[in-house]
Amino acid sequence: QVQLVESGGGLVQPGGSLQLSCLASVRTFTIYDMAWFRQAPGKEREFVASIDRTGGGTFFADSVKGRVGISRDYLKTLYLDLNNLNYEDTATYYCAANDRAVSRVAADYDYWGQGTQVTVSS
Repeated sequence: QVQLVESGGGLVQPGGSLQLSCLASVRTFTIYDMAWFRQAPGKEREFVASIDRTGGGTFFADSVKGRVGISRDYLKTLYLDLNNLNYEDTATYYCAANDRAVSRVAADYDYWGQGTQVTVSS
């Protein structure tokens, strides 16, 4: 069973930065492609960024491209670096995993964390 636990969310001013983490409780982290999604109140869950199991392939939503970085390490942790945050980035951020293929589609991911809240406010 795969368990994902996000952390690192919080309250940040516009223009600020945050690093989100997602710790995966899995036997073999490298068989999973990973992604971050977010969901704002009243809106559908949307793709933010993904990274393949090798760490060599990364993909970003147009809305965050240039402001966001995604990475993973051998300690079974996935990261999302959020920079130059704006009010539209306020949402609950979720990490997700699957062992088939990296994707931008939420339905393609089998495992999800509980989410971490990011609030951008002055």
